[in-house]
Amino acid sequence: MQSSHLSDTIVAVSTGQGVAAISLIRMSGPQAIEITDKIFTGALLSKEQTHTLNYGVIKDEKGVHLDDVVIGLYRGPKSYTSEDVIEISCHGSPYIVKEIMALLIRQGARPADAGEFTMRAFMHGRMDLSQAEAVADLIASQSRASHTLAVQQMKGGVSSEIKNLRQKLLDFVSLIELELDFGEEDVEFADRAKLKSLVEEIITLTSRLKETFHLGNAIKEGIPTVITGRPNAGKSTLLNKLLNEERAIVSDIPGTTRDTIEEVLVIEGMQFRLIDTAGIREAHDEIESIGIGRTMEKIGLASILIYVFDITTMSPKEVAEDIASIQPENAKVILAANKMDLNPYAHADEWKLKDYPIVPLSAMNNMNIEYLIETLGASVAKDIPADLPMISSARHYHALERTQSRLDDVISGLDSGITHDFLAQDIRQALHHLAEITGEISTEDVLGNIFGRFCIGK
Repeated sequence: MQSSHLSDTIVAVSTGQGVAAISLIRMSGPQAIEITDKIFTGALLSKEQTHTLNYGVIKDEKGVHLDDVVIGLYRGPKSYTSEDVIEISCHGSPYIVKEIMALLIRQGARPADAGEFTMRAFMHGRMDLSQAEAVADLIASQSRASHTLAVQQMKGGVSSEIKNLRQKLLDFVSLIELELDFGEEDVEFADRAKLKSLVEEIITLTSRLKETFHLGNAIKEGIPTVITGRPNAGKSTLLNKLLNEERAIVSDIPGTTRDTIEEVLVIEGMQFRLIDTAGIREAHDEIESIGIGRTMEKIGLASILIYVFDITTMSPKEVAEDIASIQPENAKVILAANKMDLNPYAHADEWKLKDYPIVPLSAMNNMNIEYLIETLGASVAKDIPADLPMISSARHYHALERTQSRLDDVISGLDSGITHDFLAQDIRQALHHLAEITGEISTEDVLGNIFGRFCIGK
């Protein structure tokens, strides 16, 4: 990225490609207003007030009329980037957009890098790094839940928690370092019992934040939900009924599904990635063997496992053995007792395992499909914490892991009575890792990786 060149004036198209009624071209930097005044007739923007809309015409160097436009003027620091920002709303013809962009570049602007507008907002202190990441998540959100999660983080939900933790640690490390200045006088400013209590409190909170990652990341990306079971259990029929379309081939021939099929289902604003898999059995040929191998891979990555079984042919013992063989360590399990229409007097609770919810259904006859959908939604909703923001970034998760490791060292040090300087060093390391989350400490590589995944124009 050319992110260090904050003296440049940057420009990019902020709307999608292709023909549209309106396109938006955004420009930010010290020359944004000056460049626009050279090509715009209708108002002298250098004399206009901030946060105004100005109608006029854009002409090129030869006076050729390119388009009638509306220009938004936003003077720094009260703008998205804290710099002077110009937003040109023009007609959405690709030709018009291309000509205006070329004209602005000839007049002194340069094409913006991916995410450079948001990167400048971060560099100028308009938002911290976790909030900047949330901007990209907001743009990419495809469900109400992922949108809510991104908005929460963009408003500083995670940041405020981290800053609160850092401030408490900073207060104590300052007292410990003050003790170092009076080392020869053997004075103690920091109450060790209070420090231990504080560190234990922070470890508890970092653990809770870490625990939200699996669900937070799943909500952001779409909750991976694997439909599995033995051949002819009705998995593909169930997928079709959940989607209300004939997505998977249904046949009485065992092993019809040879590969995984993925589709999206939105329940209560949450996006579930439904994955239909090959039936679990001993493979009869190489292709089926590959399909079953992929099934096991998907099960290992699942957040939710819908185990479908034929209630007319399988015993409770066989269901228990199948679940044990799959070993869904990190996945919630929902038991789908299928083909109840063929065995209407069966009591599905006899097949219930542990605390796994069981849904008696007949996929073929659309019986209890809505109940299964409700069960899916409820299985996730009950785990969303009401008193704590969720983290969805792997970067945040690993920074919290490193923070917790250093805080564990602080507890060990307090218990063993290590000297002030070593205690202060461990706390400073914990503070460093917390600061990585908000961007108070960051490297060019980290910034490049984060902002490089943004779209151009944001």
